[in-house]
Amino acid sequence: MVTTTQMSPAAPRPEHVPLEVVYDFDYRADPGLLENAHSRVLELVREAPPIFWTPRNGGHWIIRGHSAVFQAFRQPEEFTVEMVPFADIQAQRSALRPGEPEPLVALPNSIDPPNHEAYRTPLKSAFSPKAMLALKDDIRGLAAELIEAVKPLGHCEFMASIAEPLPVTVFLKLFGLPVERQREYRAVVKEHFSASLLLDAVGSQRRLRTVADIMRDTILDRRDNPCDDVISLLWQSEFYGKPATLNDLESYCVMLFLAGLDTVMNGMGLGMHHLATHPQLQSELRAAPTLIPEATEELIRRYTFTIPPRFVARDLVFMGLTMKKGEMALLFLPAADLDPHEYLDPQNFNMARENRGHIAFGAGPHRCLGSHLARIELQTLYQEILRRLPDFRLNPDKPVRYHGGHVWGPDELHLLWGRSRVPP
Repeated sequence: MVTTTQMSPAAPRPEHVPLEVVYDFDYRADPGLLENAHSRVLELVREAPPIFWTPRNGGHWIIRGHSAVFQAFRQPEEFTVEMVPFADIQAQRSALRPGEPEPLVALPNSIDPPNHEAYRTPLKSAFSPKAMLALKDDIRGLAAELIEAVKPLGHCEFMASIAEPLPVTVFLKLFGLPVERQREYRAVVKEHFSASLLLDAVGSQRRLRTVADIMRDTILDRRDNPCDDVISLLWQSEFYGKPATLNDLESYCVMLFLAGLDTVMNGMGLGMHHLATHPQLQSELRAAPTLIPEATEELIRRYTFTIPPRFVARDLVFMGLTMKKGEMALLFLPAADLDPHEYLDPQNFNMARENRGHIAFGAGPHRCLGSHLARIELQTLYQEILRRLPDFRLNPDKPVRYHGGHVWGPDELHLLWGRSRVPP
């Protein structure tokens, strides 16, 4: 397939970057990525150094080796999530005149220790394994409803019919946001992620404010009329001995909103693509559904879909390479989970592989809070799909098309099952 998407202009190579670690790759618009994301990742694993510099998107580092990614995750003092230091944001808040809007910080994911733990703690109980398991029946019921709605048709566009409404509805109910505004919310999220976040603090603040404003009425209502939801729980929190403020709640909600409405649906699309192209695996899992949790973990490893950004906190040497303060370094999880130094035959789907671990949910202090919910949603989806649909396959007349960015996945995934003819 020929793509018309244009890669970003190439930036000049800085003097401290050796020529041998330069590899041309645009994580947003690489043509191979948009045609077949994880085939392009395998190519990158074969060709690119474990840490390389790309001239695209202003020029930045990509850390792709499993060991290097793991080390970077666990060194927030060197690879920070803070585009603007938290201390600088606090100073900006102190200098504001009355009535001026406070800057937003996507809590807790956009601040590092030691402040990070103070803002992560209130969410631990809300996203604990026990709390997420309590949602399982509701998730199963919603999955069944969505699948049964398309089953008689013999076909569907999976992303719009199931992958998007399932996790998005679960998230909105968890937070107490109105489900009927789902399409409006998703449009805001898509707009946010379509913009480059590369060292653009002003643009980032503007986009975060747009996201916060769409939730403002609900946030204020939960302050005055608490319910059994996450927003109400956060209003009951204290930080450094002081009650939560509106700015705290808005900062929390923008992070959770963006993560909750965009990540898991991509994992669902990638997993379903694999199942649709491997009918023998479908048969195996239908015959032995107890294997679905193991299959889910292997699908997550094989098709990891998030690429979290970090910023070099100070001039440093990392694994022999000089990096300068302020440079962006992407932690390239899709490649880390396909690293042949970590996994035997990493390109192969193998539920029985000896090393079952993966780094898809990160590591260190910023490990994904929503990992328990994501696992339950993915496992439940596969269970219900395999229980309710006959063998399904890709529509050969509608090739899969992917999007790049910090979260990867298919834009559309057209499936057929039963004796259905290819729809026009």
